[in-house]
Amino acid sequence: MAHFIYEYSANLSEQLLDLPGLMQKMHERAAETDLFPLAGMRSRAMKCEHFRIADGDPAKGFINLSMKIGRGRDQKIRMQAGEMFWQLMLDHLTPLMAQQAVTVSFEMRELEQQVKFNHRNF
Repeated sequence: MAHFIYEYSANLSEQLLDLPGLMQKMHERAAETDLFPLAGMRSRAMKCEHFRIADGDPAKGFINLSMKIGRGRDQKIRMQAGEMFWQLMLDHLTPLMAQQAVTVSFEMRELEQQVKFNHRNF
């Protein structure tokens, strides 16, 4: 399981942000690691129309990626995967960051196995 949840400010250029391209890269890279089964991968994005960053300058933007994963991978492996996803994200966002002030953040969270429920019919 790997769920990629993007939140981003509405003032970012959709063309330079290219979320479909970033999602594709993340899924491909995650699948290449053999740590995350492709059938369990999900990506979604939420554009934030209402936001405030630092001093309130309306030209500043943000993008945050929260990644949820299932339990079972040791911390060293999670750190390696996290650094790989972080670098991929920064590389992808280079054109956007060259045009606009953007705060970028990423976190990976391991879900509690006892309180995680899911069902798939394929």
